[in-house]
Amino acid sequence: MVDFLKFVSRSVPEAVLSLVSGIVDYALPPVCGNCQEPVLNSNGICGVCWASLTFISDPCCVCCGYPFDYFVKDDVLCGECLRSPKSFDRCRSALSYDDHSKNMIIGFKHADRTYLTKLFTRWIALVGKEILMDVDFISPVPLHPRRLLARRYNQSGLLAQKIAYSHKKVYLPDLLLRTKNTSSQGHLSLINRWKNVRTAFEINPKYADCIRNKNIILIDDVYTTGATLEACSRVLKKQKVAKINVLVLSRVLKESGS
Repeated sequence: MVDFLKFVSRSVPEAVLSLVSGIVDYALPPVCGNCQEPVLNSNGICGVCWASLTFISDPCCVCCGYPFDYFVKDDVLCGECLRSPKSFDRCRSALSYDDHSKNMIIGFKHADRTYLTKLFTRWIALVGKEILMDVDFISPVPLHPRRLLARRYNQSGLLAQKIAYSHKKVYLPDLLLRTKNTSSQGHLSLINRWKNVRTAFEINPKYADCIRNKNIILIDDVYTTGATLEACSRVLKKQKVAKINVLVLSRVLKESGS
């Protein structure tokens, strides 16, 4: 059904697409992307789940966007960024990855709940509105081809493509190449996460010249330790990119215990 709607969206006017979507919603009532309870439209979540989410906003670290519990000046770095300076310039995340949000994010990532793309990109665009004003290219954190074949889609690619389209920016889905099929990061310690992805990415040779002195936004779904984003950013930095910013759907906060 998702593939059918994609085909329709390329072939017919928006009014007709809206009618088709309405018929689909009537025949297959939409459910909450988190708890799977019925909702009014196929783009959202129910009121109960919405109320349980923790959105990230200022004040936060000027670099990685980690939220502070108290007011700080605009240019303050968190302890982690002071101890380990980042290769990217700024990162902003939409919400906390915790017990209230992880079910819908895992569902989006692994269970074909791609209809959540529209909702998630709205959240990312809100938190990243300043970053999106100054960008030449938008690119996702890539999957290895084997993992992409097994999963059938790159969730970060869906987010990046939608954001680029909505903001009339150039989308480069293959700017970065994942050359090593690394093991899942979920069970690894902090230091092993870094080792796991340190040499996993390369720049696509066809973009090596055109990205120099350009501003690039990387898009990812979850920021845990930042190891993957750091590895990607280091590769881009070697290409003399002017600015590397990152927009992420969610991030693990120490308070969440995740």
